[in-house]
Amino acid sequence: MSIRLSAAERRPLILQAALREFSAAGFHATSMNDIAAAGGITKPVLYQHFASKRALYLALIDEVAASMLEAIGKATANAPDARAQTERGVIAYFEWMAVNRDAFVLLFGSGARRDEEFSTAVRNVERLVTEAIAPLIDAGLDAEHQRRLAYALVGMSEGVSRHLISTGEAFDATLVGSQLANFVWAGLRGVEPQRRTSN
Repeated sequence: MSIRLSAAERRPLILQAALREFSAAGFHATSMNDIAAAGGITKPVLYQHFASKRALYLALIDEVAASMLEAIGKATANAPDARAQTERGVIAYFEWMAVNRDAFVLLFGSGARRDEEFSTAVRNVERLVTEAIAPLIDAGLDAEHQRRLAYALVGMSEGVSRHLISTGEAFDATLVGSQLANFVWAGLRGVEPQRRTSN
């Protein structure tokens, strides 16, 4: 006898199935029939949870962002100093990416950038990650300077991740994260507060 799941129990299973399908084939090549079959449900049941394929994709982006931010937040919560905060935050990002490759592909490698609505949602994810990272860059800088450096750090991390995903090479997430964090921290030691110049 099959066990009847509640809507709350079924939703994460649908999201997991959709994540696998979207990351493998992209948004346009994946149908709601594909997702329903992968999730072991009927198409009408799928539509009870998500009104459209687009709504499902946007929900997935939100879910992935929340997962990434939670990982970074937990890793940096009890860091003893700014350098440890930065290092733990970067390592957490790469550890998350290593375990959640499908989620990373959904955000940055499945053509989401070519759709204006999805691109806006992904940029919002980058903004949220930057806002989480910026306070970790505690180098005596003003908030705007910190934010710009945080965007640079997020961009570098994304670039390294794209390379690792595209090549399919095995990697040690802690080692890669530490290497990038050390590079960033070495640069931060040479950063000086910038004064605005008057015209």
